[in-house]
Amino acid sequence: MEKYLVSLSAEERSELEHLVSAGKSAARKLTHARILLLADTSSGKAHTDAQIVTALGIAVRTVERVRKRLVTQGFRSALDHQPQPPRPDKIKVKGNVEQKLVQLACSDPPEGRRRWTSRLLADELVVLGQVDAVSTETVRAALQRTTSSPGSSRRGASHPRRTPSTAGGWKT
Repeated sequence: MEKYLVSLSAEERSELEHLVSAGKSAARKLTHARILLLADTSSGKAHTDAQIVTALGIAVRTVERVRKRLVTQGFRSALDHQPQPPRPDKIKVKGNVEQKLVQLACSDPPEGRRRWTSRLLADELVVLGQVDAVSTETVRAALQRTTSSPGSSRRGASHPRRTPSTAGGWKT
């Protein structure tokens, strides 16, 4: 893998030193700051990736990514966390498919069954041609996102009743 050399300006170095000494930032940001300080070649005492990994207890790949991000995208990008991009194409159960799922879950279960399970619902969505394939976890998460709750009028095991207090009210 190509090695990216970290060369910090005096201003960047002092900002990182202040950030690390204050210790009042996100752990990931502090780790990235420490990586950049240890990898800095402008100070004359740059550490190798192996030394940085040993000193900070992180993976070599993390050091490589932070170095690369500093050189290619800049100082702020290397220091701050980069969130994962949204993946709307990965969501299989949405819109009409979600409506059909809720409709199925609220309907009577198949013959010989007492209730719908995630597996039965997933299989039924495939049989009906709503999706090519779907996991039980996807079905569970989709049902959890909905506000539909057919059994909300009665309390189940997950909805404990409030017990009256035996202590009574405050007396003065």
